[in-house]
Amino acid sequence: MAGKPLIVILGPTASGKTGLAIQIAQALNGEIIGADSRQVYRYMDIGTAKPTPDQLAAVPHHLIDIIDPTDHLTLARYQQMTYELIDAIHQRGKIPLLVGGTGQYLTAVTEGWSIPQVEPDHAMRDELEAEAERLGVEHLYNRLVAVDPEAAEKIHPNNVRRVIRSLEVFMITGEKISVLQQKRKPPYRIMELGLQIERLLLYEHADARVDQMMAAGFLAEVQRLLDMGYDRKLPSLSGLGYSQLAAHLLDDYPLNQAVEDTKIATHDFIRRQLTWFRNHDNGILWHNVEHSETIIDICAKWIAD
Repeated sequence: MAGKPLIVILGPTASGKTGLAIQIAQALNGEIIGADSRQVYRYMDIGTAKPTPDQLAAVPHHLIDIIDPTDHLTLARYQQMTYELIDAIHQRGKIPLLVGGTGQYLTAVTEGWSIPQVEPDHAMRDELEAEAERLGVEHLYNRLVAVDPEAAEKIHPNNVRRVIRSLEVFMITGEKISVLQQKRKPPYRIMELGLQIERLLLYEHADARVDQMMAAGFLAEVQRLLDMGYDRKLPSLSGLGYSQLAAHLLDDYPLNQAVEDTKIATHDFIRRQLTWFRNHDNGILWHNVEHSETIIDICAKWIAD
C-alpha cells in the first residue's frame, strides 16, 4: 500500500479515546496529534478533558494549549499544522496518531478538504450576527439555503457561526463555500478506528465525567477565566459546561441546574458527533475500547503490511 501510515482514533465524548491512544502510541512508538477544537485553548483544562500531566508526559502530544481563549484557530490553519506535524513525525521515524472527537478537524485532514483561504471580515460578521438576533437564526439559515443549498444541507440551522462563515465566504468571493471546499486525498494510508459504546452507557459515562470535572474544580476554572477578563460571549467559552457555569457565576443561575444543563448539552453533542461520523464514514473500523489489546494488535499488523 502506498503512503506513510496515519492512525486516526475518533469517537464521541467520553468514549475513552485518550487512554487508548496513549496505549497505542506507547506500543507502536507513536506521537499524538489532538483533534479537539476546545483543547487547543490555554487555561481551559478541566472542562475540555485535556490529558493529565502524567498522560502528556507518557507520550508526545501536539496541538494542545496552543492559543489563548480570545484567539481563533481556523480550520485551514488547523489542517495545515496537522499535515506539517504528520510529516515531521514520519521524519522522526515514528507513527502519527490523530486523536479526537471534532468531526470537522478529523474530516478536513483525512479527506483533504480544500478550505477557502478567506480572512474573517469582522464587520461583516457583526452585521450578520445582528441580523440573526433581529430576524432570527432561521432567517439567516434561509439566506444560505438560497445561495448555497449544498453547504446549508451540511450545517445545522442553529449553528450560527458556520452559517455566518459560509455566507461570509460567498459575499467576499462570490463563490459558494461548497465549491471551494473540494477534496484532495492526502498522501497517507489511513486507518480510522472508531470507539463505540452502547448509547445509554455512553451517556452515563459522560454524566459521570461532568461530576468528576465539578469535583476537580471546573467551577473555579470558569471563575478564573472570567477573572482574567475573558468574556463569556467568546466562542471559546461557548463550550460544554463553560457557558452553563458562567450563567451560574454571573446570573445567579442555580448551580445544580447548570450542571444538569451541561449533562443534557453533552448528550446532544454526542448525538451530533455520532451523526457526523456516520455521514463521513469512509471505512471506519468500530471497536469497543475495552478490547484495547486487540486494537493494538490490529494497528501493529496494519503498519507492518
